[in-house]
Amino acid sequence: MRDKKNHQINLALAQTKIIWEDKEQNYALAKMRIAEAVCKGAEAVFFPEMSFTGFSMNTKDTKEQNAQTIQRMKEMAQQYQVSLGFGWVKDCEKKCENHYTIVDRNGIVLSDYAKLHPFSYAGEDLKFQKGSALVSFSLNDIACSCFICYDLRFPEIFQVASRTAHVILIPANWPAKRSEHWKALLRARAIENQVYILAINCVGAIGGVDYSGDSCIIDPEGGIRAMLSGTEGTLCYTLTDDVESFRAAFPVKLDRRVQFYSELYEKELGETV
Repeated sequence: MRDKKNHQINLALAQTKIIWEDKEQNYALAKMRIAEAVCKGAEAVFFPEMSFTGFSMNTKDTKEQNAQTIQRMKEMAQQYQVSLGFGWVKDCEKKCENHYTIVDRNGIVLSDYAKLHPFSYAGEDLKFQKGSALVSFSLNDIACSCFICYDLRFPEIFQVASRTAHVILIPANWPAKRSEHWKALLRARAIENQVYILAINCVGAIGGVDYSGDSCIIDPEGGIRAMLSGTEGTLCYTLTDDVESFRAAFPVKLDRRVQFYSELYEKELGETV
């Protein structure tokens, strides 16, 4: 029986202007952001996709064999006694993987997710291989999951994750020219799955692309609880896990026909073979 207590977490979304392909400078800036967020009571701080390099296809310089970014962030988590979420590039020999990792206040890895859908429109698929698994983890006894940026356009994976997750993180490097897509899809995923969405984007001119930020917290009814647009900053929010109440009041998930949907996919696959 699930504990009916509504757990809370004080969280912070760090909307940063990432210094292009310069990990050391970005680590230093992240440390400042973390210190500021902790002073405001944050128990968890989340950074955008590819947090310390920007959305670079120059994997020769950004990839890591020894997970140096995880080690650096473990040290910061322990120093400031705060959970951290951050993106980095994993060397997988022929190609790389676009990762987002969560560590707790003791530096223990809670989750390490590899992006399921490389953004082929920008050539990400040429340098990055597809991830192959969903992730689940818990923060302050709140069930969470995580996807990355372009994954937002694929609703099926959110339905599976939200069977258990009450909060879904979406770190991104989402360009300003498609900001309306970003905001619409975030609200849609929250409403469809009756979950809280934590969306963490970068901001400013980075690697020749403009980003508008629009980092936000969206509730299970699609309400925007907080948003930061057009500027660097840290969005702080106290999230109460009342997802079960939303789902009990409007039990949409009870009407899902998973077996039927599965049969439709099988039929479609059969017709294309």
